[in-house]
Amino acid sequence: MLKWIWSYIGKYKFLMIFGLTLSVIVAGFAVVNPLISGTIVDKVINSPEHDFNLLVKLILLMVSATLFKAILRYSYQLIFEHVSQNVIRRMREDLYAHIQTLDFAWYDKAPAGNVLTLLTSDLDKVRHFVAWVLYQSLENSLVYTFSIVTLGMINWKLMLAFLGIAPFVLVLVQKFKGQIRPAHMKVRDQFAVLNTRVGENIEGNRVVKAFVRESYEIGKFDNDNDGYRKAAVNNADVRVKYTPWIDTLCGLLPVVLILFGGYLVIRGEMTIGELVTFNGLMWAFTQPINMFGMLVDNIQNFGASGDRLYELWKTKPSVKKGYETIEEANAVSSLGPASKLSDDFKCQGRVEFKNVSFAYNQVPVIKNMSFTIEPGMTVGILGPTGSGKSTIANLMCRYYDVSDGAILIDGKDVRDYVPEILRKNIGITMQEAFLFSDTVEGNIAFGNQDATFEEVEHAAELARVKEFIGDLTEGYDTIVGERGVGLSGGQKQRIALARLFLANPKIMILDDTTSAVDIETEQKIRQSIKEQSQGHTTFIISHRISSFENCDLVLVIQNGEISEMGTNEELLAKPGYYKDVYLEQNYGKK
Repeated sequence: MLKWIWSYIGKYKFLMIFGLTLSVIVAGFAVVNPLISGTIVDKVINSPEHDFNLLVKLILLMVSATLFKAILRYSYQLIFEHVSQNVIRRMREDLYAHIQTLDFAWYDKAPAGNVLTLLTSDLDKVRHFVAWVLYQSLENSLVYTFSIVTLGMINWKLMLAFLGIAPFVLVLVQKFKGQIRPAHMKVRDQFAVLNTRVGENIEGNRVVKAFVRESYEIGKFDNDNDGYRKAAVNNADVRVKYTPWIDTLCGLLPVVLILFGGYLVIRGEMTIGELVTFNGLMWAFTQPINMFGMLVDNIQNFGASGDRLYELWKTKPSVKKGYETIEEANAVSSLGPASKLSDDFKCQGRVEFKNVSFAYNQVPVIKNMSFTIEPGMTVGILGPTGSGKSTIANLMCRYYDVSDGAILIDGKDVRDYVPEILRKNIGITMQEAFLFSDTVEGNIAFGNQDATFEEVEHAAELARVKEFIGDLTEGYDTIVGERGVGLSGGQKQRIALARLFLANPKIMILDDTTSAVDIETEQKIRQSIKEQSQGHTTFIISHRISSFENCDLVLVIQNGEISEMGTNEELLAKPGYYKDVYLEQNYGKK
């Protein structure tokens, strides 16, 4: 974990070294004013001459040292704050980019609230470590060391008396360190749970209100909130249990100074000025000890967050990347020059499933499935809920890897394609139409950022978006709201379909695209799909038999297997699931 974080900090090592050097100088200056104070007592106040000029010079020296320290401290604090912000920016960008590489299997199990906590609160703990804890640890260690050396040079006996508390402090800090890190980890985890609960409730607020479940949701939130409170209280209890004891031990030092220091002055082993210097240096001695507990607390807090962040960073997608670059894929291509890839590569659209099986969470979903679709064909897929229809689409796009068998696009295993090239050639509209908090035009152009407005408008016309665009306040410039709030389900589906049409992939997958639109609009969209599918391999997944009228082939999926296969007319001509659904949808009976 530390090596990974250092890879970001190391990019600013020269700035860090400069800042730490300034911190070392400031730590050295911590003993200057106490030494000057002692000199004033011995050389001016207790001196028969009472040299006023010397007093002025020493006072000016104290003021100069204080101002110099202030300037240096301001400089290195500015350095560390700027470095910390740059480090966190780069880490956040890299972690966000890393999340984009993770596959559906990870997203299926990763609560959104936990991810948000990692990219915000946990990263801020790292920022705090770089901006404050790092130089404070060095500075306080050096102040403590310099004060001991200076005290020892003045009077080693009193210095050893001061050091008598050190073993007890170290024992307390060691115990504190062992208990505070798990407590911090629990707080971070519980905070993520709380974030997830809030995010989930905000996203599902319409369902909550529809079923009048506000009280139930408040109860769940209160339970999670209480869990966070308990974790935070436990964290505070650990700190409270040790911090007062450290403060108490440090509070004994003035007693040691007066008793033993006074005794040494009476015996003539110390001057009054040296005792004043000891008193001034007592702060330099006790402050690091008091800070020690706080710094250990902050370091363990950083460690807990760092562990969580590193766990995310080292997470690898279960779908192997195959070839990272076009050049790498071409170098090992076994299909000859025709299979060579480029950024503008367009596949022919031939799709073949060869004995494909797939299990999700060890539950079989697709079982030994085989079929071949030639380029330009339009294929319908029908089946009951949970039969594996959408899984076929997900496997084709390689959002998941098959458990057994192979899926071939133009005779080449999908695992041998550069994932980005594969997905540019296979477009899909999901069952749940997702829209970004952007304009209507921005959502349609999401898959083709170079598209002109005329092209966007043409895609919108094909998907029948133009039929309702005039009802929106600002037409194509209307902000649709997060997840398409403010639009009906049918309107969102049509915008998602326009997005697919504009991207114009060679293989199109329409997963229940018209489930939320009326019959008249569906008929218009079916005609648009027929026009758009010319020269494309198209898969239409639907529960409506009417969606398959123009299909060259229909696959009926039941329990993860192909139970029927044929054209619309062929399947209606024989008994089976397809005919049963047709009769039920058209005549209300089987």
